[in-house]
Amino acid sequence: MDSAAVDRFEAGRGRLASLAYRLLGSAADAEDAVQDTFLRWLAADRERVEVPEAWLTKVLTRLCIDRLRSAQVRHERAAGAWLPEPLLEGDPMLGPADTFEQRESVSLAVLTLLERLSPVERAVYVLREAFSYSHAEIAGILDITASASQQHAHRARIRVAAERGRRGEADPASARRIVEEFLAAAVSGRTERLVELLTDDVTLLSDGAGLSKRLLRFRTPERVASFVRAGFRPTPAKRRLAGGSPAMHIAVVNGSPAVLAVIDGRVVGAVAFDVRDGKVASVCGVAAAGRLTRLDEAWRLHPHGAPVIEAW
Repeated sequence: MDSAAVDRFEAGRGRLASLAYRLLGSAADAEDAVQDTFLRWLAADRERVEVPEAWLTKVLTRLCIDRLRSAQVRHERAAGAWLPEPLLEGDPMLGPADTFEQRESVSLAVLTLLERLSPVERAVYVLREAFSYSHAEIAGILDITASASQQHAHRARIRVAAERGRRGEADPASARRIVEEFLAAAVSGRTERLVELLTDDVTLLSDGAGLSKRLLRFRTPERVASFVRAGFRPTPAKRRLAGGSPAMHIAVVNGSPAVLAVIDGRVVGAVAFDVRDGKVASVCGVAAAGRLTRLDEAWRLHPHGAPVIEAW
């Protein structure tokens, strides 16, 4: 094996992984795509590759698009039970976070919205918004014209903005306080206070504690508050289902404040929040074990603060 070729690839592995994660919404799938890119890199006639970074980006992006177009993935995601895999703050797969656009592109809310785009629209949006590629560069990566890239980007932005609503970034400390207050109201069953903490256009997505065959979707403050109150209010039956009485921690997941339910050091649920103008604009709940593997591993490896609720 050519050690220089391996070193060249490893130097860009993190960037490729963060690109693949944004395109696929799954850390496991992203790792597979990066590994396939590595194998193609080793098999390539590298002397004819003028710009390795561009070559690797093109190969990886095309592999991700092919996967998004595959019959298996279309079936899985069309079934209505797909959510992106949440990642804990500090995970290198989250990639660049220097600008608001980069941070927003990896939020669970936006990753879910990207599912509504075509694979090419999704690729153009991610390459442009998260990695600041020019339309000429994107054209070369996707084998389209620069004009077509501009059109795809325009349509993608319109579709994301239509669902996302007015964008804005909350101060992390303020966002955490809102989430702590939201959690306290949910656990105590104060529905009226929950409604007050929600924006008028709030959205909620949940996999129903990992048990629902289809995503649970709610769009009005009253329905979201009712669902959250029912879901967060502790009962003996819920404790049996969870396998114990979890501690509730506030963490940062995909750049957003989140509540993690933890039992014996194991993350059994994650609820991420988008906060806008002092209120919760979206809620995304994930409890399926298969979507929490990487987050759980990161949680075990890194220090974290005391729980806001010792035993739920």
